[in-house]
Amino acid sequence: MDGKQMLKQTMDLGLFILQQYTNDLSDADLMQRPGPGCNHLAWQLGHLVSSEVSLQNLISPGSGLELPAGFAEAHTKETAGSDDPTKFYTKQQYLELYEKVRAASWKMIESLTDADLEKPGPERMRNVFPKVSNMLTLIGMHPMMHAGQFVPVRRRLGKPVLI
Repeated sequence: MDGKQMLKQTMDLGLFILQQYTNDLSDADLMQRPGPGCNHLAWQLGHLVSSEVSLQNLISPGSGLELPAGFAEAHTKETAGSDDPTKFYTKQQYLELYEKVRAASWKMIESLTDADLEKPGPERMRNVFPKVSNMLTLIGMHPMMHAGQFVPVRRRLGKPVLI
């Protein structure tokens, strides 16, 4: 297995976990917050989508999927406090869009050479993610960073333990 295959495998695992944690949730469930001061699950899904596109474009300008008009703006720090479900998308819309965004990440990986993976990461994030490969690992692991916030909502709703 080469580096690109490992990156894709990491991305597959992150997406799989996210899909498992959302499969039995309703649109109303996505408006639940895991705790005080935490962002609800709908906002987190939108954040995952928006940030992946942003990271794609940092790594390879123009490679990110074009999001629906207003999508990124609906999932900023300023909108995180909104509990109005009309301001957010349905679970199906989030997951379909996320799969398209992830496909764009896979396509971007395929276009990169091993030498590209070793290039310095984007300057504004280089202190934490020094190489392009580190940025791609972040894309793959980002859903896992949020998965822990889905668990308390799932438990409160009486959903089964999945993993």
